[in-house]
Amino acid sequence: MTATIGIGVIGMGWMGEVHSRAYRQAYDRFYDSGIRPRFVVCSDNIESRASAAKERFGFEQYSVDWRDVIANPAVDVVNIAAPNGLHLEMIQAAAAAGKHVFCEKPVGKNPQETALCERAVRRAGVFSFVGYNYRWPPMVQYAKKLIVEQRLGRLTHYRSRYFACYASNPYGVLSWRFQREHGLGILGDLGSHAIDMAHLIVGPIAKVVANQETFIRQRPLAQAGEGTHFSVGRPGDPTGNVTNEDYVGALVSFENGVQGVIEMCRVINGPKTEYIFELNGAAGALKWNFERMNELAVQFRNPADAEDGFTTILAGPAHPYHGRFNPGPGIGIGYEDLKVIEAYEWLRSIVENRPGHPNFEDALAVASVQAAIERSWESERWEAVESMRIN
Repeated sequence: MTATIGIGVIGMGWMGEVHSRAYRQAYDRFYDSGIRPRFVVCSDNIESRASAAKERFGFEQYSVDWRDVIANPAVDVVNIAAPNGLHLEMIQAAAAAGKHVFCEKPVGKNPQETALCERAVRRAGVFSFVGYNYRWPPMVQYAKKLIVEQRLGRLTHYRSRYFACYASNPYGVLSWRFQREHGLGILGDLGSHAIDMAHLIVGPIAKVVANQETFIRQRPLAQAGEGTHFSVGRPGDPTGNVTNEDYVGALVSFENGVQGVIEMCRVINGPKTEYIFELNGAAGALKWNFERMNELAVQFRNPADAEDGFTTILAGPAHPYHGRFNPGPGIGIGYEDLKVIEAYEWLRSIVENRPGHPNFEDALAVASVQAAIERSWESERWEAVESMRIN
């Protein structure tokens, strides 16, 4: 049975391109699913970028007005890859038009907007999905399987850090990611991934105490429509102020009693994209690092002391999704393959007429933790995580 789903993409920068490739690859990698994406329309406020995306990915139309994507009757799915500060209006319009909505994290530019986005899709009765792509590495999925099977015993400790270097150069340009008017800083950008992973691996967070810092307070101005947030300016270029946070550190206490630490930074030197979680339980432990995403370090308590310690498992066809990309163990998959899995799981939820995960409800759970972290910055004490849900 074949199901054709009309796709409209809003925002044809780096992530819009990634999503478009992902839909195309999902058709190939999961061909037996019968799911067929139809590339209906793409939009970008810069016409040259929208036009180029139409030709490059095979969209039937392009527009410089995102509203044309939502208004097109052939569009079933509105895929939003625009800057965070624009998400709310787009999501509300798409939901009101009865369109299913995929949105890049963190959905709203702040926790309050994420709550409004979740309410919009819930009231409209449409499906939603979020770009928490780090859920999808085969070894992360396998780690979750070990936890569900209670192979680690009672969980006790969780540590996570997302240290990225994309803003470590002080001449890295002042894109919208560095401006409070467009949303949170590292807490919204990479912190949303880190919190979502903590929820996936351990469970809900009950309370937090956190701090934050901005280390680089001025940056060269970005050129509209050019480059990415990895772009670098030059000494002497006009500059502007960074108005959100470069670093966040938080102690977290989970509802199930696990104690943890989550750190994130965008200006650190050394790590490139060091996204790590470590989990300890009464019967074992595991460690995963995105920079080595096709590996998982596991340890199960062994009465023979000489044999007790971590073992590294390499991803292979025995692990979730891996066989869709290659037939051999130890032959790794890459970042964009995670977006392919994500696109497939999203489209599959629509075809099967059921909510998929992660969706806007999951994003709301992340936003509720972010709001508690922000309150802790002000109070300098532990803050309970309270649901941001709006009725």
